[in-house]
Amino acid sequence: MKKLVKKIIIKKQLEVLTGLHIGNSSDSVEIGGVDKPVVRRSIDNIPYIPGSSLKGKIRSLLEQTVGAAEVGDNDNVNNVFGFAKKNKPSKIIVRDAIMSEETIEKLKNSDYTDMPYTEIKYENSISRITGTASNPRQIERIPAGSKFDVEFIINVWEEDGETDENKTKEMLQNGLKILENDYLGGSGTRGYGKVKFIDISEKDEDLTKYVKNE
Repeated sequence: MKKLVKKIIIKKQLEVLTGLHIGNSSDSVEIGGVDKPVVRRSIDNIPYIPGSSLKGKIRSLLEQTVGAAEVGDNDNVNNVFGFAKKNKPSKIIVRDAIMSEETIEKLKNSDYTDMPYTEIKYENSISRITGTASNPRQIERIPAGSKFDVEFIINVWEEDGETDENKTKEMLQNGLKILENDYLGGSGTRGYGKVKFIDISEKDEDLTKYVKNE
């Protein structure tokens, strides 16, 4: 029988190297507002990176590298990231990435932002026949140089006295390396969303100390 014996808490900092757009709903955009807004926290209006966006992108890239035709087609990825249809729980928790205090202070009163903490990039479609621009739109982006605090938690399960924590850690690290050479968020093929990860800390939390042996 499997039992949860340990959690590995990995903290990193995500640095935005080119403007990042992770979109929010634009259904309620007011007249004069931006066409494609970024997702923000309701409590303070500060942009953040949803854990679901980060985890989903890492999983997608790993599945692409092993040739999976669709989500759930690779057992090794399923064993780490989970797959409900095959009753596989996720061994990785990805927290929402919160903008660092340093970045908040830099952007709060910056002369180079167009909206609180963000910039606006203007884009157009170009007619292949006339060469003229059409369909102008405003895309909100988190500026290059911004940093976010990220936390990954690996659940370590023991079965018959053995764990596979090293395989789980290796897959996560490989996914992060692939992501650094890809992009996060939208419009990545047009230069958006290049990021890098900086190691901060790693800590093991032994869960067996919370269990009383009767």
